[in-house]
Amino acid sequence: MPNRPMPLTVAAAVTGLEGVTAVILGGYAGVETVAGRPADVMSSVGVAVFGVIVGAALLWVARGMLQAERWARSPGVLTQIFAIPVAVTLIQSGQGATGFPLIALALIGLVALLSPPTTRALYGDEDTSSAS
Repeated sequence: MPNRPMPLTVAAAVTGLEGVTAVILGGYAGVETVAGRPADVMSSVGVAVFGVIVGAALLWVARGMLQAERWARSPGVLTQIFAIPVAVTLIQSGQGATGFPLIALALIGLVALLSPPTTRALYGDEDTSSAS
């Protein structure tokens, strides 16, 4: 089992939750496209496919975090950074029930990914200041 500190586990859980949510919303959009009467079928299909693909990618990143893979940190940080303006937009448009939890999750994920224990677990405990 890889050396995985608690903040990295928290970041993986946040990213995994975001991934599951995206897959569910993408699937829902797909079902609504088939069952309903969308104004633009191609756009609706595109949204559904995009949601499922993004969700699957986030789940892959969360798995990388659980395995303490260095590569997973950058897409994880970018995901949380992109989630903040989405959450703010949701809050400003009167959808606080969705926006406030999203901004909380994004901030928790960001802090967990940038925490010193996560950095040590992913990049080691190299101290370059003592090198001559």
